[in-house]
Amino acid sequence: MHSAEFSKIWHKILKDYKLHMDTKLAPTLTDAQLTVLELLQERDAMKPSDLAPHLATSPAAVTMLLDRMEKHDLINRERDAVDRRIVWVSITETGLRETERGLRIRSEFFAEVLDPISSHNQQLLLYLMGKMVMAPATETSAT
Repeated sequence: MHSAEFSKIWHKILKDYKLHMDTKLAPTLTDAQLTVLELLQERDAMKPSDLAPHLATSPAAVTMLLDRMEKHDLINRERDAVDRRIVWVSITETGLRETERGLRIRSEFFAEVLDPISSHNQQLLLYLMGKMVMAPATETSAT
């Protein structure tokens, strides 16, 4: 079984990624904040409750994250005009600039990691990782 070896390699990649992102994004941005900004850039405005599943965290943690982001002018929060219970989160101009910077930093990391791998093997890697993502969660290994 190769799962133990895969787990070690995967853990190392994630650790290197986190260190790279934490170092390069600081002090104005975190990886979780970049995720929020990407979502807002794609969708214009979202409710905080819609962000939680993308962050794998609690609603309270999302609120704290949004508080920090609003303080740094990355996002705006506005009450819905019709239903005042609803809060809409949107990206600011500063947030758009920071998203661009964050995506460039992420891209640099993966370019460096993938550089030693041939173009053909990069395509194969993407294909195989895509199969892992698309595999049904309920499916279990027969080995």
